[in-house]
Amino acid sequence: MIDDAHILLVEDDVRLRERLARYLSEQGFRVTAAEDAGEARAQLRFLAPDLMVMDVMMPGETGLSLVEALRQDGNRVPVLLLTARGAPEDRIAGFEAGADDYLGKPFEPMELVLRIRALLRRAPPPASGDAPSGPVRLGALEFDPDRGELRDGDVIIRLTGGEAALLTALARSPNKVLSRDDIVHASGMGEAGERAIDVQVTRLRRKIESDAREPRFLHTVRGRGYVLKPGM
Repeated sequence: MIDDAHILLVEDDVRLRERLARYLSEQGFRVTAAEDAGEARAQLRFLAPDLMVMDVMMPGETGLSLVEALRQDGNRVPVLLLTARGAPEDRIAGFEAGADDYLGKPFEPMELVLRIRALLRRAPPPASGDAPSGPVRLGALEFDPDRGELRDGDVIIRLTGGEAALLTALARSPNKVLSRDDIVHASGMGEAGERAIDVQVTRLRRKIESDAREPRFLHTVRGRGYVLKPGM
């Protein structure tokens, strides 16, 4: 169930950490709190949270560095970053590091809860009609939207949480043009913004296309959005 999901909260401000932990618990979530990236790493040796809520600016290792390291290790737990720095370039940096959503401080606690629930729902059930019944072929690659897993034969190709959410949204509606709003809604990427989605598309093309400049599978439809055209 979404509302009893296990949240790992990483926040160095003790008052905010305690307030958020209490509020999330009242909303039905199971919460484990960590004061910095080092403690979060220690928790992750024993826990497998359903989602992480993490401050960006912390003493020592930053939230950006930690989420990037998690993605490099193949950990695809959804990550929502909290920060007082809300400029577009800061949000883009968060998505490029592998975060799934970005919430600027100050914020209403209920907005955080709604974003958490959206992220936990980010792999929606296939829509009727043109949704594939199983994995889709992208040349030599195969993507399973139910698992969010991209394979080249027996080798798993690492995807960040944002890349997997984007490819899942497109793979569930193959050969159908999705607007950026459609992608945000289907993938649970939050207020990603057009530029952030474009960044995710660019990164994903590097992994699924033999020539990212001449895409064979993930196409841009000018003025409308993106479409995935599976094929051998």
